Amino acid sequence: MTPAPTHQPAPAGGPGTYRDEWGIPHLWADSADELAFLQGMNAATDRSWQIELERWRSEGRAAEVLGADVVVWDRFARQARLDDTARRCFENLNAATQRWCGQYVAGINQALSDGRRGGPEFEESGSIPEPWNPWTPLGVFLVHHILFSTFPNKLFRAHVARTLGDDAVSLFSIEAPVWSGSNAWAAHGSTTASGLPLIAGDPHRLMELPGVYQQIRLACPEFDAIGFAFPGVPGLPHFAHTGSTAWAITNAMADYQDLFIEELRRVSDFTGERIEARGAEGWEPAVVSSETIRVRDGEAVSVEIIETDRGPVISETPDGGALSLRFPAKVQGRLGFEALLPLLRSQSVSEVERAFDAWVEPVNSVVAADVHGSVRHFVAGLVPQRNPANRRLPAPAFSARHEWEGQYVILPRTEVQQFAVSANDRAAGGGDQVAMEFAPAHRARRIRELLELAPGPLSVDNMQAIHTDTLLGPWPLFRSMLSGLDVQDLSKEAKDLRVLLLDWDGLMEAGSHRTAVFAAWRGALVQRLARHSVLAPLNEPTGYSPLFGPWLSVASRVGFALETLLVRGSELGISVGVEAAAALEDAALEESMLNGAAWGDRHKLLPVHVLPGPLATSAPTADLSGDTGCVLCTESLPGVDDRSFRGPVARYVWDLADRQNSRWIVPFGASGVPGHMHFADQLPLWTAGELTPVVTDWSLLTNDTP
Repeated sequence: MTPAPTHQPAPAGGPGTYRDEWGIPHLWADSADELAFLQGMNAATDRSWQIELERWRSEGRAAEVLGADVVVWDRFARQARLDDTARRCFENLNAATQRWCGQYVAGINQALSDGRRGGPEFEESGSIPEPWNPWTPLGVFLVHHILFSTFPNKLFRAHVARTLGDDAVSLFSIEAPVWSGSNAWAAHGSTTASGLPLIAGDPHRLMELPGVYQQIRLACPEFDAIGFAFPGVPGLPHFAHTGSTAWAITNAMADYQDLFIEELRRVSDFTGERIEARGAEGWEPAVVSSETIRVRDGEAVSVEIIETDRGPVISETPDGGALSLRFPAKVQGRLGFEALLPLLRSQSVSEVERAFDAWVEPVNSVVAADVHGSVRHFVAGLVPQRNPANRRLPAPAFSARHEWEGQYVILPRTEVQQFAVSANDRAAGGGDQVAMEFAPAHRARRIRELLELAPGPLSVDNMQAIHTDTLLGPWPLFRSMLSGLDVQDLSKEAKDLRVLLLDWDGLMEAGSHRTAVFAAWRGALVQRLARHSVLAPLNEPTGYSPLFGPWLSVASRVGFALETLLVRGSELGISVGVEAAAALEDAALEESMLNGAAWGDRHKLLPVHVLPGPLATSAPTADLSGDTGCVLCTESLPGVDDRSFRGPVARYVWDLADRQNSRWIVPFGASGVPGHMHFADQLPLWTAGELTPVVTDWSLLTNDTP
C-alpha cells in the first residue's frame, strides 16, 4: 500500500505557532535552527514554571525557591555534578547540534526578554525566571533521568545484605527495579488492515502537573514531525512520527550506573589539606570543592563536593564511608543529543537506527517502523563492560576486578516480522548481558496475547483498546494462595471475602467492589509482611542520603516484591499462608468492605504539583481503573497508598499508512498554566481511555503567533 502524503506545504500564515482545538502547538519555521528557536519560545511560554523548576533542579538551586524540604535534592545535584556534566556534554556536541540546541535556548531567553515568562507559581513563590545557559537543556534531561536507572536499587540490596544476610537479597527481587510500567508495541503490516505498520504505547512516569511530556508538532522545509517533547529539551527524543518513520521507547532496565564504596582519608602536609581516595593502585588525590546552597526562609547549607577517579561522591555509607557514582554521560562527556536532529530528519527505519547509534543514556528499548513496511526492535545506549557483580551491589573502589573495562556491550537488534512488544521486560531489554532485573513479563505477555487474539487485521482502534486492558497479571498466583488457605479458623466475614475473591475475574476496574476487596487484602498482607519480626530489622536507619528514601521504604519494597515473597517467604521463616489468612481478617475489619466501596474510591489519581499551597491542593483528580501488573499500569503502593502517583503520562498510536489517522493523549493538557482552559482539559478523555486525533492540515489550525 502507498502511504498517504504527510508532509504538508507551508501554512498560509507563514512561520509561527498554530494550535488545534486542544491548544496543542504546531510550529512552522523556515529552517531547523529557526524551528528550534520557536520550540524554545513555545516551551518558555506554555510551560514557563515547569522548565524553570527543572533548570533550578539541574543547577542544585531548587531550595532557593522551595525551601529546606528540597535541600536534599540540591545537595545530590551538586555532589553528582549534574550542571558540570551538562556543560561538558554541550561542549562536546558537534557544531550543528550545538548550534541547534543554542537556538532553542535563545528562544527561551527571547521569551524572557519579551515578558512572556510569568505565571501564578512565580507569584506564589516570589521567584522570577532567569536567562538560560546554552547547556541548560542537557541539564534538564539529566534531571529527568539520573535516578531512572538501577543504582538506587543497589542501596536497598546492600541494606538487605547487611541486615538479613546476602542470601536474602534475591528474595526481594521483583524481576524489576522499582517503578516500571511503560509499554510500546508495533505490528508489522502483514497483520494490519492497511498493510503498513502501526506503533502504540504509553510511557510511565511520575504524574506531574503539568505533564512531563508535551504534545507538539515541529515542521520546517526539512521535516514535519509530531510527537512528545520534554519541555526544556529540543526535539522529540522518545516518541514521534515524521510521516516517513515512527518510533517509540521504553526503559530497557539496563544497568549502566555503578556505585563504588570509597575509602577516603584527609591528609595534611606543607601543601595544605587534601582528600585522597583508595583506588586499585593505592591512594589517589580526589578533586574537592565547596559550594553553598541558599535556602528560602532558612540558613544556607555548605556542601563539600568530592570526585574520585570513579566518579562523584553522592552519599555516605552506614559505616562512615562514602559512595561514588559512575555513569556513562559523566565518563564520556556525551548524553546522546547528537541523535535528536537526525531522528527528526529520518526517512527510514535504518536512519532511525543510525541516529540512535549516538544515544548514551538512559538505555532504551526502541521500536521503530517506516512507510516502506520495515519494523525493527533494538536497544539503544551505552552499557559498560565490567564485572557482573557490579550490577548487584556497590563495588569496592580499591578492587581492580570491578573497574570498567573501557568497552560497551553490543546491544541486540531485531527485524520484526509480526509483532514487537516492549514492556520493561527481560526479552525486550537485552537480557542478562545488560541487566540483572527487569519488569515481570505480565504486561508484555498480555499485550502480545491481545495482538494475537484480535479478530481480523489490526486497526488503530485495536491498538488503542490495548492501552486500557485491566487484567491483573499476577492474579493467578494470588488466587492460588487464596485457594490453598486453611479456612477452618477464619471468621465468617473473612470467609465471605475469600469467596468473593475466588469468584473475581482479576480485572482492576474502577467500579468493581471485588477489586477493592482484593486491594484491601493485598494491602493488609503487605503491611503484615513489612512488620514481620524477620523483616523488622530492615526498618532501621540505612545511613544513606534521605533522597533515596522511596527506594529504601520497606513496605514499598515488600509490595513490589510480593510475588517473590509469596513463593519464597518460607526461606526467611515466614509462614506466608498464616499471614495471608490473617490479612483476610484485617481486610474484613475495614469499613470500606462493609459499605461496598469500589476500587476507584481508593485508587484515585494523585497528581504532583511542586508548589505548596492552593495551586497544589486544587489539582484535578479522577477515579482510576488499572494498577501495577496491568497493561493499564496506574501504579499504586500496596500497603502504603492505593492512590496512583505514577502512570501513563502519554498514550499514542502511530499509523504509518496515514499519519492523520494517528491518535494521542496526555493526562492533563497542553498548557502548563493553572486556570488555563487547556491546563487539564484532556483528563476526562485520558481517564476514559480515549485518544484525540492528530491534526496535520494547517488550514484546520488557528494561528496563535504573537
